[in-house]
Amino acid sequence: MAHFAKLDKNNVVLEVHVVHNNELLDQNGEEQEWKGAWFLQNWSGGYPYWKQTSYNGTFRKNFAGIGYTFDPDRDAFIPPKPYP
Repeated sequence: MAHFAKLDKNNVVLEVHVVHNNELLDQNGEEQEWKGAWFLQNWSGGYPYWKQTSYNGTFRKNFAGIGYTFDPDRDAFIPPKPYP
């Protein structure tokens, strides 16, 4: 199963959703993130901001959680700071 973070316009994680791996497969049987994001965009009625996250942290540094921020420069999910 693949996991995707639903982001707000400021790249803050609002929710994390699970998508079956079959939804990510292209015509060559390779997983493509854009296919999962496209599936979720259609499923959600057009919501456009989705990023794949890895439960075991093999990419994007951390598993996305609610309140985390996606940093596109580092291609990473950053946990919220426990203090201001």
